[in-house]
Amino acid sequence: MQYEDGAKLDPSQVGGGGGGGRRGGGIAIGGGGAIIVIILALVFGFDPSVILGGGTTDQPVQPGESQTTLQNCQNVKDIETDRNCRYVAYTNSIQAYWETKLEGYQVTKINPFTSQVSTGCGQASAESGPFYCPQDQQVYLDIEFLDQLLSQLGAQGGDAAEAYVVAHEFGHHVQNLTGVMAEAQQDRSTGPKSAGVRLELQADCLAGTWFANEQNVAGSPVGDFTEQDLNAAVDAARAVGDDRIQQQSGGGVNPDGWTHGSSEQRRKWLQVGYSTGDPGKCDTFNTDNLG
Repeated sequence: MQYEDGAKLDPSQVGGGGGGGRRGGGIAIGGGGAIIVIILALVFGFDPSVILGGGTTDQPVQPGESQTTLQNCQNVKDIETDRNCRYVAYTNSIQAYWETKLEGYQVTKINPFTSQVSTGCGQASAESGPFYCPQDQQVYLDIEFLDQLLSQLGAQGGDAAEAYVVAHEFGHHVQNLTGVMAEAQQDRSTGPKSAGVRLELQADCLAGTWFANEQNVAGSPVGDFTEQDLNAAVDAARAVGDDRIQQQSGGGVNPDGWTHGSSEQRRKWLQVGYSTGDPGKCDTFNTDNLG
């Protein structure tokens, strides 16, 4: 994936790594074996307290919490000296896109961290995977763990795959702003046609619309996507399918337990977004043809 030479980066869209751990149900994810960590991390969650459970916590941030500052990322050239600046580029481009597509879009922040972090949804560790917290409306991810995660899954990885992950989480931000998330969260059922799966597939589709329109975003620090970039994003979408996760765990495939959609479903809706470039085509709630 290429970046636009001379383009400016806006590090103000990067948070300090925490939204406060006293505003709602918290999560505490421990070890328990590498395969369990992988399964938990593969879940791209919109609210970790909903997906992973865990008790309420009023505990302060624990020692060892580390935040990754990206305030030095001022322009694309900085990616050459600090590769983590690419996350600022993804975030800037994605939010600039949604500002043109969604009236009243509220620019938010991405919070990179290592080890653990205090959020509006409670305490989270790296093993919770990338997630969006609706209580503070911010995106959280351990960028070092994300790289490890994609490689463990057998995905191609690379910048385009990472950009897909970030775009998916901002898809959840859009769903939160429009009220779709709150409505879907009222249904806690699981399965290939559950509200939770439909929410995730819609976020995949919304991510795909950014891929399709990115080249039209004025001042975007991200260059045009190639077919190879799209293939890497699609490969990442397949890798985080519920059926793939269940297979990774060594068990059989059980569609009744799906919360995020199968590999084929996730591939399909990412490509629907990309092929149409239209968020209006991402209505996964009013179709039985989810893939």
